[in-house]
Amino acid sequence: METEFEHYLIEIRELLEREDWPRLREVLDLMRIQDIAHALMELEDGQIPRVFASLPRGRKVDVFSYLDPHYQYPLLAHVSSAEARHLLSELLPDDLTALLEDLPPDEVRRLLRLLPFKAIRRALTLLGYPENSVGRLMTTEFVAVRPDWTITDSLAHIREHSERGETVNVIFVIDEDRHLLHALPLKRFVLGRPTDPVEKLPAGPVVSINAQADQAEAVRLIQHYDLEVLPVVDEENVLLGIITVDDVMDVVEEETTEDFHKMGSVGALNLSLRDAGFPLLYRKRIGWLLVLVALNLVGGTIIAGYEEAIEALVVLVFFLPLIIASGGNAGAQSSTLMVRALATGDVEAKDWLKLWGRELFVSAALGLTMGVAVSALGLWRGGPDVAMLVAIAMTLVVAMGSLVGMMLPFILDRLRMDPATASVPLVTSAADIAGILIYFSLAVALLNLPAGGL
Repeated sequence: METEFEHYLIEIRELLEREDWPRLREVLDLMRIQDIAHALMELEDGQIPRVFASLPRGRKVDVFSYLDPHYQYPLLAHVSSAEARHLLSELLPDDLTALLEDLPPDEVRRLLRLLPFKAIRRALTLLGYPENSVGRLMTTEFVAVRPDWTITDSLAHIREHSERGETVNVIFVIDEDRHLLHALPLKRFVLGRPTDPVEKLPAGPVVSINAQADQAEAVRLIQHYDLEVLPVVDEENVLLGIITVDDVMDVVEEETTEDFHKMGSVGALNLSLRDAGFPLLYRKRIGWLLVLVALNLVGGTIIAGYEEAIEALVVLVFFLPLIIASGGNAGAQSSTLMVRALATGDVEAKDWLKLWGRELFVSAALGLTMGVAVSALGLWRGGPDVAMLVAIAMTLVVAMGSLVGMMLPFILDRLRMDPATASVPLVTSAADIAGILIYFSLAVALLNLPAGGL
């Protein structure tokens, strides 16, 4: 069933083909600014400036702020310098930072020349924080009051500066040196006695985050404490800015997408797949594929070392893919569970021993069950000796693959690397190599086959 957005998008495309500008403006007036921004990003590059030019001046800034940064910059090249200055000046500090941080230095300087000095200083301050830090994500636009002000005076201040803050649902209380004292919901001001000072309003412990902290920590705090706004402070607890829920949702989406890419052995794209060109996709994928080829060559070399054993009992080859794939699949399951648990904070690095012990029993049970199941096939294809071999090999290989998949994310986390790097292809390849060694070593030992040599 066609959604309202899809209906508008189809109509916009038809109006562009007919060059019916009056009707296009009517359609845009009916749409929400978020939907207009989404529609622009669905259009061809040459159509975006034409639709954007049809918007009223008052809506252009709002729509521009909802565009992804790699759509914003090309659009600035199609507007006048005065309009570009207006669009950039009206952007919230965190949105402006998101636009500037991925541009080459020359382009950053060109855009900064369009801004007033105050906005330039603010943008350079945010860009000075480390990449992926809270400082890059925060906005410096917020509303704060003093503890000795009356509620009447505070509400007057809030009304006067409501346009300055990204949100006024939460009002911050600061002292003369801008140290953060409290974060109070607006309703406490509305319901309080007009003549009472702000310091008499009930307030609990305030949750804040340092500007140098990682953005993932901001996500955790907002989720854990169910916050609408998270204040950002420096080492001396001076209030620097705020992070809102919509900022955090963007971070969660980016990090989830990046983890999925890493678990598929693909480098982070940092842009829509639809907009990724051939060179970028090639670069992001070829590196890991070459690494995996090298790992698979190791497995092939091991198999070649047992050529005499294979010649003596050809049925070994029949069970090799089955057993090795089972170990890799078990490892992929464990890795996926552990990477996600580490990412959400459900488990920590210190929990590795407890989880290792539990995984040992679980993986042994899984391997034993699969070993019993495959032993029937071994009995049919090769007799009791082969049945015993494949049963033991399946049990050990599945257990080994599961333990490798569980431990690798912990090892990477200990080395301060992203646990998501323990991708499914990487775990599978590592489990394959170990599984080949286990399978053929058991075959030589249990069936008295020639060992050959690596």
